[in-house]
Amino acid sequence: MTINIQSVHFDADGKLLNFVNEKVEKLNTFYDGIINSEITLRLDKSSTTDNKISEIKMLGKGHEFFAKKQCTTFEEATDLACEALKTQIKKHKDKLLEKH
Repeated sequence: MTINIQSVHFDADGKLLNFVNEKVEKLNTFYDGIINSEITLRLDKSSTTDNKISEIKMLGKGHEFFAKKQCTTFEEATDLACEALKTQIKKHKDKLLEKH
């Protein structure tokens, strides 16, 4: 699986990039059909504290998964987005099993 991480309006440090990489890599254990993952970490221009946005788009065999979360930290936003993706992946796998 190829993982591309972009940070918009800021420079992400190595610790954050490693955290995001590990979280997304774990999703591969639920569904091995994932080919490519694109993660965008963005700072929102609002003055509120929850201005960190994590968007994750995963391309699988014949299916695309997407989650976007906004929180006070990038780690929390990424964690919540990965949980949402995990749910989507499990539903997709259940549908595949029902067809067979």
